[in-house]
Amino acid sequence: MKKILLLGSGELGKEFVISAKRLGCYVIACDSYAHAPAMQVADECEIFSMLDETPLRAAIAKHQPDLIVPEIEAIRTEVLIEVEKEGFEVIPSARAANLTMNRDRIRDVAVGLGVRTAKFNYAESSNELMAQAKAIGFPVVIKPVMSSSGKGQSVAKTEADIQASWDYACAGMRGDRKKVIVEEFIKFEFEITLLTIRQRSGPTLFCPPIGHVQERGDYQYSWQPQAMKPDYLQAAQDMAEKVTADLGGAGLFGVEFFVTTNEVIFSELSPRPHDTGMVTLISQNLSEFDLHARAILGLPIPVIEAKEGASAVVLADHEGKNPSYAGVSQALQEPGVDVRIFGKPTTRPFRRMAVALAHGSNALQRARAAANKISVHVE
Repeated sequence: MKKILLLGSGELGKEFVISAKRLGCYVIACDSYAHAPAMQVADECEIFSMLDETPLRAAIAKHQPDLIVPEIEAIRTEVLIEVEKEGFEVIPSARAANLTMNRDRIRDVAVGLGVRTAKFNYAESSNELMAQAKAIGFPVVIKPVMSSSGKGQSVAKTEADIQASWDYACAGMRGDRKKVIVEEFIKFEFEITLLTIRQRSGPTLFCPPIGHVQERGDYQYSWQPQAMKPDYLQAAQDMAEKVTADLGGAGLFGVEFFVTTNEVIFSELSPRPHDTGMVTLISQNLSEFDLHARAILGLPIPVIEAKEGASAVVLADHEGKNPSYAGVSQALQEPGVDVRIFGKPTTRPFRRMAVALAHGSNALQRARAAANKISVHVE
């Protein structure tokens, strides 16, 4: 039985714990607040900030895990680098966790490998941001180098938007790096997430591409498969394999791309299951969480089978605690629809609280319709 220390315990972590438990693992779920979703299904839990070096080290020393599995970006990754040298295994690797914690570092890796990215640069003040935006050309996309779920991301259409974008990015930053990435606005036809699985032994595998739509920098709905030209899909797979091979280790990576009329452009990478990949809970024979668990445990992965499927998020609209849900029964009346409520103990505006899933014809339309029937109520 492998002992796993899970760093971050949100909805993605919850589904991973379920997959790992089904394969006989013992899981300690960690997060900064009590009763986080993954804690509800794990064997044990620890409550501390992953950015705080002392309790992070203490949790690793206490539990002596076989595998340390990050679920979030905001981790004191220097600690992971050090404990990996001591013999602990970080998934997929401490270097991958460190590089992908910050958008600037993984983007620099991609460029160094010759992977096509949007034009970009960095800024550490609003004045520097203005200069870089002018150099790239408006409109520009501005993001904190470290955040999650699109927090702090905006589009500056003119010089007049720069100060507001800087302030918004600073408000959405995680960690202690007051730095943003500013990049050209890509006029893409669609975005995809290419779930990429590095095995301990065996070739790199790919799931069919997942299309998705974002608002406020956060995914709202996704579908699988996203139709695309075979040579474009091959280009995305080649880039994903190149970057993930450089990062090393075993596990599932969520690699995002912009697809334009004439090329495929690398966007971002997460060395863990991806929020847009929740669609695989209904669209694949093995979900992204099952695939991540099998890959990191070194277990065989059969042929990945996929059918048409879609996911749509259910959002809270204000702050509160002890949420309850109305409309679930109505949502489930539609054949081929399922609902996953995450179990988060508190709400805030636009916080993801559940997801509606659908498979079969018109899956996206039916998933979105189901999600719209569900409302979140709080005390």
